[in-house]
Amino acid sequence: MADGFDFSPGAQVPLQGAAGQTAATHALASAAYRDSPMEEILKADNEWHKSKVTKGRFSLFEPNLGEAFSQAVRVRMLGAGRAALIQSFGMEPQTVVEHALAAGHIRKERDSKLTAVTVVFGVLFLPGLLIWLGVFQLRRTLAGSKDKRTGLLGNGALLAVGVLAVIFLIRLPFDGVLGWYLRAMLVAPVIGWVLAKRICESTAKDLRERWDGLLSGGGLGAKIPDAVPGNPGDSAREALRQSLQNLTAEQHSNMVFYAGPKGILGMGTRWGSWQLAEELVPKEPGKEIHQFRSYDVIRAMHDQLKLLERGPLNSGGFPKPSVKHWIVSAVGEGAGSVSRREGQDVEAFQVKPHEIQRICNEQQFGSNERHYLGVQFVLWDGQLIITMMITVTVLHETLRIEITGHALGPVHPLFTTKSSPKTITKPKTVRFWETTSTTLPLVEPKEVVRLAVRAPLTWYPPVLDFLGGKLSLPEPFGLRHAWADQPWRHRFMADDAMRAATPILRVAHNAALKVLDEHGVDTERFGNRSLSLGGAVQDASPKKADVYDA
Repeated sequence: MADGFDFSPGAQVPLQGAAGQTAATHALASAAYRDSPMEEILKADNEWHKSKVTKGRFSLFEPNLGEAFSQAVRVRMLGAGRAALIQSFGMEPQTVVEHALAAGHIRKERDSKLTAVTVVFGVLFLPGLLIWLGVFQLRRTLAGSKDKRTGLLGNGALLAVGVLAVIFLIRLPFDGVLGWYLRAMLVAPVIGWVLAKRICESTAKDLRERWDGLLSGGGLGAKIPDAVPGNPGDSAREALRQSLQNLTAEQHSNMVFYAGPKGILGMGTRWGSWQLAEELVPKEPGKEIHQFRSYDVIRAMHDQLKLLERGPLNSGGFPKPSVKHWIVSAVGEGAGSVSRREGQDVEAFQVKPHEIQRICNEQQFGSNERHYLGVQFVLWDGQLIITMMITVTVLHETLRIEITGHALGPVHPLFTTKSSPKTITKPKTVRFWETTSTTLPLVEPKEVVRLAVRAPLTWYPPVLDFLGGKLSLPEPFGLRHAWADQPWRHRFMADDAMRAATPILRVAHNAALKVLDEHGVDTERFGNRSLSLGGAVQDASPKKADVYDA
């Protein structure tokens, strides 16, 4: 049952996506496990979609990339009352969200341990903890200065406090319980830091293994017990499970959004456009054309395009394409959000077939949604999305067939980079012309302090957002198009996109000419125009077809 309860011990993400399309999925999912600075994600932004990093009040509470990405994705894609999402073609967004949930679960387990350490060795000795935190915050602030001498002051301040602490312990002017408490006040936070470092090192190693495992093509599945209801009254987990189901349903919606020069959101910019428009003239003078509608032509194209993978030669060629009817809604270039239509003509984010047919036949002019027949290829393990969109309009006595090409390139290389060990290289003491490299611990001392002070507050993210800052995702948001590169920088990807245009154009034109001929239309002019376009489509140079020079 779709709405039944699942009492299995844990939810696992499948290691292989649809048709092996895992490269883009795993690359984006790996971001949830990363420990690099949050600002790194700004490097992945393209010219159309920009992320925003909001700074907090104290750098000591700043999240890293994995923490910020996981929280932003969970809130944006599963939050109550969220705005509509853009489909992520060539990947499974639910898998990315589940990895974000799994990474959050791992960090929560770590934070529970760190919170216990902070309470025992910090809160009980609060004056000493505040002294050490003040020094670390001062050091962190000064270390971020562009002036190297200012940065050295931070290290000097930390060393000075350490020396004063030792002197204070030896020459303490108090005796009895107060004296022992004052001594413990300075020592306990240091002991807590040592224990916290071991906890942080263990978790950091686990997170990095998952990060590298995903990019190696496999890795561990994302365990998300929070999405499995433990009993029929477990409303929180049931709500999360249903949110994941809604996410998958919206991913398969047949409605997309055209945003001017940005192209169709999720499909990429329009790089080519070919139009055949001729007058409908009866084949035999004095006779009328047999009545037909735009959808009759589209249906014939649909049937022929489903056979694209078949050819006269046994030489590979096209993989099986996805041929689908799309409803395209126009939004502004700078639209901050989109909304999907609702009502009796829509079910589970899908516009029903009878409404698709009505839009195809009737909504061809004016401010309405439009119908397109799409042929989509998912190539390069999900890294390249080629979509050819076909629309047929009949205005007065003119039939027009327009075919446009859209291409969405690979995810930014930031997401495909594996973790690297932290090393420091310096010259040898005696043989100074040679260098030696030392591998540093995964978690630096300042990172242990950051994680420890954040741990008690992770149960209420708004406070952490206020204190440390957060990541805001580009809107209208979809996982795939937000961080996609152009395919034209990759020779073979560019070739694949442009090679697909010619056969699709010819199949569509031949199907249309057959329908016209069967309904008594003179197809001579249409045939001549089709041959002309068949030559023009072979121009191997993509254009910015949505940027009009007017």
